[in-house]
Amino acid sequence: MLNSIHWRGSVAAMGRLDKYTIEPGADLKGADLKSADLKRADLTGANLLGANLLGANLSAANLHGAGLSGADLSGAILTGADLTGAWLSGANLSGANLSGANLTGADLTGAYLRSAYLRGADLTGADLRGANLRSANLSDANLRGADLKGADLRGANLSDANLINADLTGAELSCAVLRGAFLNGAPLHGADLTDADLTDANLHGANLHGAWLVVADLRGANLSGAFLTGANLGGADLRGADLSDAYLGSANLTNADLTGANLTGAIIPDGTVHK
Repeated sequence: MLNSIHWRGSVAAMGRLDKYTIEPGADLKGADLKSADLKRADLTGANLLGANLLGANLSAANLHGAGLSGADLSGAILTGADLTGAWLSGANLSGANLSGANLTGADLTGAYLRSAYLRGADLTGADLRGANLRSANLSDANLRGADLKGADLRGANLSDANLINADLTGAELSCAVLRGAFLNGAPLHGADLTDADLTDANLHGANLHGAWLVVADLRGANLSGAFLTGANLGGADLRGADLSDAYLGSANLTNADLTGANLTGAIIPDGTVHK
């Protein structure tokens, strides 16, 4: 089934196409599909373990439930692709374009997504434990309920992303941009948010116990009811932030700017309730 399958590049590359059948459930384990044009291809449930898809065009392709663990998808185009329930553990997606892709429930544990473009992608409930998302663009992405424990998101753009109930325990988020992001109820204990931009972010009820928020920008952020016990907010900018009913016991607020912040009902570092 080779409908609409083309190759960019050399005649030698085109010759490799004869080796493979592109269809749902195809066994393409370890296949060399470098630079292949697989736009809109139906590879539902296909076995692409360890395949070479470097620079391949998989835009709008159906990869629902496909096995892509260990595959090389660096620089691949996956815009609007269906990757629901796909297995991408340990896959290389560095620099890949996944804007608007559906990765609901996908397994991306330990995947390498450095500088990947995931704007508007749907990663609801995806497993991203230990994934490398450094400098990735996840603006407007839906990461609701995603598992990001121990993920590397340093310098990532998560502006306006939906991270409600996403698990960011121990995640690396230093210098990340989370302007206007929704982090309601998210577990962030032990996360490193040093110098992160959280202006106008919604962290209502978030668990930031022991989190590192040194010199973080939290202007106008909603931290009402948040758990900040033992958190390090040294030098943080909290001007105009809502800290009502927040738990700040044992938190470090040295040199933090709380000008105009709402601390009504908050338990401040000395254990007393602010009135």
